[in-house]
Amino acid sequence: MVLNYIWIAFFIIAFVIGTVRLLFLGDVDVFPAMMDSTFSSSKTAFEISLGLTGVLSLWLGIMKIGEKGGVINVFARVLSPVFARLFPDIPKGHPVTGSIFMNIAANMLGLDNAATPLGLKAMEQLQELNPKKDTASNPMIMFLVLNTSGLTIIPVSVMVYRAQLGAAQPTDIFVPILLATFFSTLTGVIVTSIYQRINLLNGVLLATLGGLSLAVAVIIWGFSAVDKAAMNTISTSAANILLMTIIVAFIIAGVVKKVNVYEAFIEGAKDGFSTAVRIIPYLVAILVSIGVFRASGAMDLLIDGIGWLVGLCGIDSDFVAALPTALMKPLSGSGARGMMVDTMTTYGADSFVGRLSCIFQGSTDTTFYILAVYFGSVAVRKTRHAVACGLLADLAGIIAAIFIGYMFFG
Repeated sequence: MVLNYIWIAFFIIAFVIGTVRLLFLGDVDVFPAMMDSTFSSSKTAFEISLGLTGVLSLWLGIMKIGEKGGVINVFARVLSPVFARLFPDIPKGHPVTGSIFMNIAANMLGLDNAATPLGLKAMEQLQELNPKKDTASNPMIMFLVLNTSGLTIIPVSVMVYRAQLGAAQPTDIFVPILLATFFSTLTGVIVTSIYQRINLLNGVLLATLGGLSLAVAVIIWGFSAVDKAAMNTISTSAANILLMTIIVAFIIAGVVKKVNVYEAFIEGAKDGFSTAVRIIPYLVAILVSIGVFRASGAMDLLIDGIGWLVGLCGIDSDFVAALPTALMKPLSGSGARGMMVDTMTTYGADSFVGRLSCIFQGSTDTTFYILAVYFGSVAVRKTRHAVACGLLADLAGIIAAIFIGYMFFG
């Protein structure tokens, strides 16, 4: 329901702003630009879905091998004490806990192509447990908030873009992104727990959150002690080695369990193709509305308005130029990536604004894209508090990124 209102608002706001620009500013190109965006965005949505077909087929095939080989059940048993408290509606030891873990692990390593099919698999399993098939369940919402908060340990893609645009030290945003995304995820968990009345003040969750905080501190300390070039090499290599290890481990587990791994892979891959086709309408809907909103100039007006308000408060407004990336990120990953690249091109990759845009890019994930694709894959229409929790996590990530940006680069 919330996505419905937001979708309508994007079009109405875009139409009003476009009309004002045409009648009062004589901008005859605004409506052609808006219409062009509808065609280009719908084409992009289809191309994304088409591009996902192979990746979905691959990873859902691998996941099926892991499921039949018992690997997913092992993850479920190990994570059961924590997940039983964060996801109290999931039966103890259910395989979906393993799928959720695999998705979160892929996100933490910045492996977007691997994370999406793993997440869609988890959503299908959560839907099997959902008593109201058209309404988001509490576990679905907690899972998606963990996704939209964008917890990332190794922001490989952001570092690659910085290197391509001539940054002296492409990895200098590594620690700031790690800190910002941690605050975003922590906020998302806390806010969702409050909505769902989950008690976070128990030994298991306190120990887990404390342990994760310590792990983050150790990672920060470890990477800060090595050469910048070595940091980039280690991050990229670790992500790829771990990914390949997962694939081989799943296959070996299937062999040990005497599973026909080839047939299991084919079975899972078939689900990947049907899932890719199923999400096309949802992607078209969300990307077209975002494209029209951008083409109308609404995003530019929003940024200018924020800059004006910040100036009135007497606050340093240097960060405002980087805000398009932050505001676009919940709407479109490719759009935010484009904003980040444009900001670094305009202001310089090593400028404060350029670096802050990179921190924004890595601190959260594409909230509306994730909600549209994941809920769309299981035909859930009533999202309940998913949007509110996801956006609050995004807001925490943006605020944290601004403070951290000033602390490191201001």
